[in-house]
Amino acid sequence: MMHSPHAPAPHHDHDHCIADALTRADALCAERGARLTSLRRRVLELVWNSHRPRGAYAILEDLSQQDGKPAAPLTVYRALEFLVEQGLVHRIESLNAYVGCAAPGAVHSGQFLVCAACGNAIEIDDPRIRSAIDATAAEHGFRVQRPTVEVRGLCPECQEKVP
Repeated sequence: MMHSPHAPAPHHDHDHCIADALTRADALCAERGARLTSLRRRVLELVWNSHRPRGAYAILEDLSQQDGKPAAPLTVYRALEFLVEQGLVHRIESLNAYVGCAAPGAVHSGQFLVCAACGNAIEIDDPRIRSAIDATAAEHGFRVQRPTVEVRGLCPECQEKVP
């Protein structure tokens, strides 16, 4: 079972986390012959700036602040689409937001534990969940194309805050 860096440890070095994600993205895109443009790379970095899923408009606002000029929404959406296609980010459907992929390059389905209090998203990849989805879908003659499972609850840190 894969555990994500989206559940930061108490002494988490987030700068290293971002640098590692960018290094892996550079390598994967080079290996695939995919073009990780400077804009796509900046969007990926902005997604990784937080362990909370980021919406396209928050990313757009950050880009505009960095550049000192407004960025076009379509360019951000196209960059995000590329990053999703390359498996570098996941879209959290219920939030209409994006989170960096903990295991780019590895075949896995989107399974997330989303904290309702702090907003952090923990990516997991439990083969038992995927097997259950596949088996149930097969019983109904349904062909799964893109399984995404989102579970809302409270992370350990937020549970401690609740009396």
